[in-house]
Amino acid sequence: MKKLIFSVCALSAFAACNSKIEWVASTPDASWQPQDATRIEFVKTDTADAEIDVARPLQTIDGFGTCFNELGWTSLSLLSEADREAVIKELFAPGVGANFTVCRMPVGANDFSRDWYSYNETDGDFEMKNFSIDNDKETLIPFIKSALKYNPGLKVWASPWSPPAWMKDNKHYACRPLDTSFFNNIGQNGIKPEQVRAEGMNMFIQEDAYFKAYALYFAKFIEAYRAENINISMVMPQNEFSSCQPFPSCTWQSSGLAKFVGEYLGPAMQHLGVELMFGTMERPDHALVDTLLQDPESGKYITGVGFQWAGRYAIGDVHRMYPNLKIYQTEQECGNGRNDWRLCLHSWSLLKHYLNNGTNVYDYWNTSLEEGGMSRWGWTQNSLVTVNKDTKTYKYTYEYYLLKHASHYVLPGAQFLTSTGSFTDLLAFKNKDGRYVLVLHNAQDAEIKPTIKVGDRTIAVTLQPKSFNTITL
Repeated sequence: MKKLIFSVCALSAFAACNSKIEWVASTPDASWQPQDATRIEFVKTDTADAEIDVARPLQTIDGFGTCFNELGWTSLSLLSEADREAVIKELFAPGVGANFTVCRMPVGANDFSRDWYSYNETDGDFEMKNFSIDNDKETLIPFIKSALKYNPGLKVWASPWSPPAWMKDNKHYACRPLDTSFFNNIGQNGIKPEQVRAEGMNMFIQEDAYFKAYALYFAKFIEAYRAENINISMVMPQNEFSSCQPFPSCTWQSSGLAKFVGEYLGPAMQHLGVELMFGTMERPDHALVDTLLQDPESGKYITGVGFQWAGRYAIGDVHRMYPNLKIYQTEQECGNGRNDWRLCLHSWSLLKHYLNNGTNVYDYWNTSLEEGGMSRWGWTQNSLVTVNKDTKTYKYTYEYYLLKHASHYVLPGAQFLTSTGSFTDLLAFKNKDGRYVLVLHNAQDAEIKPTIKVGDRTIAVTLQPKSFNTITL
């Protein structure tokens, strides 16, 4: 169904005659429903419930996106070719659905890969003679290429969850055993007691030969993907560098990452013309970021910082201290596999928090999973799309439509706007073409009718109970 668009000049003397308005709403019972825009009233009032500050725009929005991981592709591969193409088009084709423009991918295995792997498990191969991305040719490369077909301008950035196991002091892909009470009794990961490590340790071997080899590993990855006509625009050195996990992971001290970035990875990426950001940051301590940004060597290469999970509590301090750095929300908290409305509401709180603290890019985590969202390591998580492996059918989740309420309308180059007033459950943006985008939430069980002032116009709109709404002016 097409969205309803009406000329505003027919509705109000206060609106410019060449402007248009769109309105779409989602509730727990009906997602992405076009609304009758003639029901939006243009009013005169001195006390609007929310006033958008159009005079002082804040950060530029570079885009929204998701992640390319292996279980995303294997789940979509269960669908017919026509259905899979429909999903990819909905996610990535400009002007169609989600309008995703900046997406993440792993460098080697992650918690939602088919199993553990890296691009070179030959112990002592410091020259990377046995480097290979053959595994990715089965999953990640066709996944990314299918998206690029619909959006050739899509930006892809990358980070590793773990280096090759032989580069780590415990010689294992993980940091600790599986907790079967949490990870769905899936068994063990083969780690021995003497291989267990802890947060705050440098698991990566802190020796020159290993640093050089790992920087070369990154460079080989960039070059191998370029040979597949996939350009990696930016890298981060380590996913959740403080997290000791039972799946692919590697703990680092900030000082160890500073040395690696400043002396090895930074120069290697600069030579290849690849941007380098610090992340991903999952702890609420801005000092972990300061270590790298204040270091005279690593700091000169870092153009931004990526945050996820508890890192959200450090984002405000980092943004205030380093206002010119790019801020990425690198992985939205991933739920429990139920994809219910309750967690959709939590996702809304995350979206508001990150954007209100300077975020330029907002990335979801799992693009698609089989129903239940089970990982290889027994962790159940949410996704934008769920696939029924028996019926070979799919559906979009609440969180997909929530993200689409922003990403469909808020285009790269838009500016984030703050607001004042009693009605605070909203986000506001101004696109480069001058149109305003309002994302409004009614959390109540009854209709509400807030008044919202945008520039010289004030609208009054009746919002359905428990609804998300996007209005463009």
